[in-house]
Amino acid sequence: MPIEKLVVPLPTGCKVYVERHVFNPDFESVILINGALATTASFGQTIKYLGERYNAICFDLPYAGQSKAYNAGEFVLTKDDEVDILLHLIAVFEPSFLLSVSWGGVASLLALARRQTSVRRAVIASFSPLLNRAMTDYVTCARDYIAAGENLKAAQLLNDTVGRHLPRIMKLYNYRYLSTLPRREQDQVAFHVDQILAIRPEQYLHEFRNIDCDLKFINGELDEYTTSADVRTLAAHLARAEFATIEQAGHFLDLEGRHPLRQVRTAIFDFFGEAACSEAGDGFGSFEVAERFAGAQAVT
Repeated sequence: MPIEKLVVPLPTGCKVYVERHVFNPDFESVILINGALATTASFGQTIKYLGERYNAICFDLPYAGQSKAYNAGEFVLTKDDEVDILLHLIAVFEPSFLLSVSWGGVASLLALARRQTSVRRAVIASFSPLLNRAMTDYVTCARDYIAAGENLKAAQLLNDTVGRHLPRIMKLYNYRYLSTLPRREQDQVAFHVDQILAIRPEQYLHEFRNIDCDLKFINGELDEYTTSADVRTLAAHLARAEFATIEQAGHFLDLEGRHPLRQVRTAIFDFFGEAACSEAGDGFGSFEVAERFAGAQAVT
């Protein structure tokens, strides 16, 4: 499988590192949208099973992962900046499908609402339009720990809350990732969390009525932070939305074990238009995934 590694210039002058995983030139493409502070590494497992039917596109925001080397200076990105970046990449690569996780769902939904794109169907995973008490407490405490330089406490918090259902080896890699988080990215964490805490659904829900592609929301049965009940309140604002709950899964869904992985894969493939037909392997290898998870979601 060839992996095309590209550096895409943005209209703002920043640059974005992009990977195109081309499993078959005839396959349609899925663009993958990370959660907070995640990198292309966090999608290693997802790309593996998507490759049965689709090519995959993933990218690092300018301050994160392999994009950092191409963007000098200090800056932070607003949510609108993230929307503009996503719209630019969709215009360049013209994917047929979109898959977002956690707070990547905000930029994804706003992008789809603000411009007609090539995306025909989008899966929005582990997202809720409501900031409930559990999520508010978590992101506030995580921000405070990281701002104070107490990154190991932030890692423990992650593992005890949104990451409580992750395998042990992935929790160990959370420690490695957060203990080496550069100051630049710590500042982005604080800014990102402040944006989350300031969000009010009434500020953007009306925009979602402009979305003209099909949507499917998937949430974990055990996820107390972005709950299945809360996300279903979007039904009143979206005419073309479906909802699914992944049994015995928390916030990180397909990273939490073979059973949720199979459910997530089936939900995605069925919605995008072609069910999985291969049982040769389930796309889940604990050590391999943990290695790639070391750049995954530091906040949500």
